[in-house]
Amino acid sequence: MAFSTRLTSSLWPALAALRWAAPRQCRGLSTPQGSEPSFNLEGIFPPLTTPFSPTQEVDYAQLEGNLRRYASIPFRGLVALGSNGEYPYLASRERVEMVSCVRRALPRDRLLLAGSGCESTQATIELTVSMAEAGADVALVVTPCYYRGAMTTAALIHHYTEVGDASPIPVVLYSVPANTGLDLPMEAVVTLAQHPNIIGIKDSGGDITRMGLMVHKTRQEDFQVLAGSASFLLASYAVGASGGVCALANVLGDPLCQLDHLCRKGQWQEARDLQHRLIEPNMAVTRRFGIPGLKKAMEWFGYYGGPCRAPLAPLSPAQVEELRSTFSANGWL
Repeated sequence: MAFSTRLTSSLWPALAALRWAAPRQCRGLSTPQGSEPSFNLEGIFPPLTTPFSPTQEVDYAQLEGNLRRYASIPFRGLVALGSNGEYPYLASRERVEMVSCVRRALPRDRLLLAGSGCESTQATIELTVSMAEAGADVALVVTPCYYRGAMTTAALIHHYTEVGDASPIPVVLYSVPANTGLDLPMEAVVTLAQHPNIIGIKDSGGDITRMGLMVHKTRQEDFQVLAGSASFLLASYAVGASGGVCALANVLGDPLCQLDHLCRKGQWQEARDLQHRLIEPNMAVTRRFGIPGLKKAMEWFGYYGGPCRAPLAPLSPAQVEELRSTFSANGWL
């Protein structure tokens, strides 16, 4: 497999760019004047939760039910197997079947990003190829972090370059220091942005200065920056981000798409007012209560949340009440 992967890798970036391109609605906020990205990442992407049955098996019927509801929301696409999908807790076969299930239900005019990052470069390449075969349009590749002390700029550039060379679909870098303890260094991002098959980064760190600098330093490349949280979505757009991969979109998809729309229209006062109402609910379903909180909130808005897979524990009754109060205080319940 490794030999055949290497043999055809030089052709894959071109093939990936030709797979399909959705009609562009407007110029991306991070796109240099006079250029168009080959792959349009503008808009909102919810990082899907993985629904489990009471016995903690993946419940594909409930997943399909959630996907039917999301089809009515103007998302740019969906992310399967991100951090909110309990990716580390899924077996390889479950990961592939999740992507296959989402692809079957997803309209072709919407992108499917699939998490494929593993600790080794070889495993990442193999899973990325499997994600492409299952129907993913883009691979979302988190930084390897178990040996974080050895993850130097040079090591990470080598890792992502190998993945980008071998991947049959475009690659988006994924920096989530809250989970990995590792920020993808700026030098690595700028270098990797020059790779023809690496088209962007999802940055969940929340450092707006860093995000603005990324946009600035990659402005000559076919490269887009995605905000990794609803809490700083407006600020990210203000410094040039193209879109957002936001956990809160699993719950409040329409308001987040509205915030995206307001920013693109330059209606900054309305956007600011809406952003303010989203900060506390987003913090509650991410930093404060995590995936159990996100899944509980989904149930209040008509989606299937269900249990998490152990060792993630459900919220206590007091935590549930605090979560509900946060949504109510901001006018969502």
